[in-house]
Amino acid sequence: MVGRSDARRNRERLLSAAAAAFGASDGSPVPLESVARDAGVGIGTLYRHFPNREALVEAVYRAELGDVAAVAEQLLTRHPPKVALRRWMDRYAGFVAAKRGMAESLRVIVESGAMQPNETRERIVGAVDLVLRAGAQDGSLRADVRADDVVSSLIGIFLTSGSSEQTGRLLDLLVAGVAATG
Repeated sequence: MVGRSDARRNRERLLSAAAAAFGASDGSPVPLESVARDAGVGIGTLYRHFPNREALVEAVYRAELGDVAAVAEQLLTRHPPKVALRRWMDRYAGFVAAKRGMAESLRVIVESGAMQPNETRERIVGAVDLVLRAGAQDGSLRADVRADDVVSSLIGIFLTSGSSEQTGRLLDLLVAGVAATG
């Protein structure tokens, strides 16, 4: 019998392997057998934790959303707000990339009512707002910039960018646009 700590470790390894697989996916479905193999467990263990693909996708999505929202505060403890904002944007870009590999399952989850799209936006806007307020307070970021506008700009960048290099340049431009002048 698997103990609770082993079961918890298996679940965490499955979530990590699934997040990596979804992030690397070109949008095509990720075989659950490969997720189990990458996590070092059998497919039965995967199904004990996640009875279907949607349950796994929802768990990965919620874990990643929680992480991307929480990392803003962590970055602010280690970096000035302008640097924290740019590093947070990179982390958010990774979150968006992972969502591409989960797109079909996420659509099913949202349509079922199990997850609300506005929950994601609220958490992301909250993270950006935290960094913008810190930057306005120390004078490094403009005080008149709204977090919702930054998030809308980010979504536009991620939807239209043709490469990771272009995404990086556009994110740099966005940060320059919200930086305080003078």
